[in-house]
Parts: sequence; structure tokens; C-alpha cells
Amino acid sequence: MEDEAFVRHVVCEVLGMAGYCVLKARDASEAMQLVEQEGQGVRLLVTDVVLPGASGCALAGNLANLCPGLRAIFISGYPEAALPKQGPNGHYYLAKPFSAESLLRIVRTALEEPGSS
Repeated sequence: MEDEAFVRHVVCEVLGMAGYCVLKARDASEAMQLVEQEGQGVRLLVTDVVLPGASGCALAGNLANLCPGLRAIFISGYPEAALPKQGPNGHYYLAKPFSAESLLRIVRTALEEPGSS
């Protein structure tokens, strides 16, 4: 979930080309609707830290109620100190700008973390 259309498009393209099934949403409300309708098996959320109308952290918390064991990667142009690289509940941080390789690396890390389903 990324509020910048270009970044959202590129992230979805990179993940899709790598074989991941991707649900694309413009905002937190749309993301919640998508997961409620068709994505209850979602294992990973990739979202911006700052979103219109909600924070990526709030979205991750809400989605975790629907998808137990959900991992989250927060991307942001804000300084890394604003959010830890990895939190206690499988949360990761990826600073903008980032490469396709770094995106795929952190996605693999998050999905392979012990305890993820």
C-alpha cells in the first residue's frame, strides 16, 4: 500500500514479476476492503509509513486482526530513526529510494522469518 502512484506501480510490478500474488490499494480504506473481500490469506503488507487518512502502522494493526501472523514492511522517505528496521512483531523498514533487489531481499527476509506462516 503506497500513496504515491508511481512507487505503488513499481512495487507491484517488481513483486508480481518475482511471482508474488499482489493486491494493490491506493489507501488504507481500500486495503482493508480488499483483504476483507478476497485476501484473508495475506502474509505480508508493504506500505508507506505515512498515508492519507491513516498511518501504515495503524493499517498493519488493523490487518493483523484479519490475518494473524501478518508481516509488514514500512517504506518511507523519512529518516530511518522514525521506525525501527525490525520490530518485535515482524515489522521491517525500507528507506526510499530503494532498488528492486533490496525490495525483494527484504520481502524474502520477512516471509522467511521464523513464526511466519
